[in-house]
Amino acid sequence: MSALNELYDSIRCCEKCEIARSRVKVVPGEGAEDAEIMFIGEAPGFYEDQQGRPFVGPAGKFLDELLASINLNRQKVYIANVIKCRPPANRDPLPQEILNCRHWLNRQIEIINPKAIVTLGRYSMAMFFPQKSISKIHGTAEKRNGKLYVAMYHPAAALHQGNLKDVIKADFLKLPGYIADNARPAEVQEEKKESVPIAKQLNMFED
Repeated sequence: MSALNELYDSIRCCEKCEIARSRVKVVPGEGAEDAEIMFIGEAPGFYEDQQGRPFVGPAGKFLDELLASINLNRQKVYIANVIKCRPPANRDPLPQEILNCRHWLNRQIEIINPKAIVTLGRYSMAMFFPQKSISKIHGTAEKRNGKLYVAMYHPAAALHQGNLKDVIKADFLKLPGYIADNARPAEVQEEKKESVPIAKQLNMFED
């Protein structure tokens, strides 16, 4: 049995939160155990609770479209949520629920060891970009200790605010570039940074 499957068995037995009593199925996560990119959402919804799989409802269909737009699919990435059980009536996760589930998520990250973690929504964003506002940092990336962290709106945001759909699509299209930059040796990245002001200087003399 793989390390992830062993972890899933442990997660399914978890009853630390009150919502464990109302869940239909635990939703641990799914995808490639050696995935280079890990997407972290917020919490399971109705459809996820019924099937035990993440992002299988309307927001999941949009996520599939977003992945396809950058030539990815679920088999090539890993998808999880901050908490593993559906909150009643799809309410927001409570701080204690997030805390109770944090060690499960930490263990998933440890096993998969992705090169990039993409946060989907403000609850997962808060774990990796504390004190930040998603409206200000969506579509941006930070590199820490060799790992890339990218903040994105949750796909469901496009279902509630239609004007965000194009924004989310545009943010996703940046992802391959971020990952390619992160894979370059540090000296190449430095050269790329230095080339920007040089280009600006050259442009000054074109007029």
